[in-house]
Amino acid sequence: MAVTPDTTDELVHLDLNGPVAVITLDSPHNRNALSRQLVTELATHLAAADADDEVRVVLLRSEGRVFCSGADLSEASAGGMEDGTRAIIGLQQAIVGAAKPVVVRLDGPVRAGGIGIVAAADVVWADERATFAFTEVKLGLTPAVISLTVLPRLTSRAAAWTFLSGETFDAAAAVAAGLVTRAVPAEELDDVVATGCASLATGAPQGLRETKALLGADLLDRIESGAEDMASLSARLFGSDAAREAMTAFLSR
Repeated sequence: MAVTPDTTDELVHLDLNGPVAVITLDSPHNRNALSRQLVTELATHLAAADADDEVRVVLLRSEGRVFCSGADLSEASAGGMEDGTRAIIGLQQAIVGAAKPVVVRLDGPVRAGGIGIVAAADVVWADERATFAFTEVKLGLTPAVISLTVLPRLTSRAAAWTFLSGETFDAAAAVAAGLVTRAVPAEELDDVVATGCASLATGAPQGLRETKALLGADLLDRIESGAEDMASLSARLFGSDAAREAMTAFLSR
């Protein structure tokens, strides 16, 4: 069933037309940051795609130069992250728990909280020029809520270095660390994504659903058991004087 909604005020768009549902992050004013509106719309569109009987695969992509810049620091510095941290956990849980494979097409930088989305997805194809960084440590924070999906993907050495240093790493390093499925030249990315999604879409609905459940069981258990502690830790750090000072300095640059 083709759906063409009025997207005038949307930050996330959904295209339901055939076996591959396409969800697009389109919030250029804040580099696709995880604002309340973006997280809510992304979760809503993901649920709609997952409930559509014609859909076999959900493809998550972005408009603009940046895939996702992480938490919306303007919102975090103004009103705290009590609800925001739980919403981001819920979004990761929804991606892992979806009945259809969730694929990420990554053609730009992704930072901090945005990497939680990448880690929650089943398959990630990246432009080899894409870059990654867990920048939380620079702001007096820690990757608490996204650790629920990120840590099971990364090797322990990669996690220690990238979390503690906050340094930028490239797509090849992300593949080696277990975060990305494959990195390809920019000119090949669309073909790789199209071919891969078409292959995934040949799966029978029951086969996809049950295999997703098999693959995601341990990760869903980890999210459920750690959600409250990680949400509380993240909210406490976002509300600290040290983090507020660092976020204010970052936003005023």
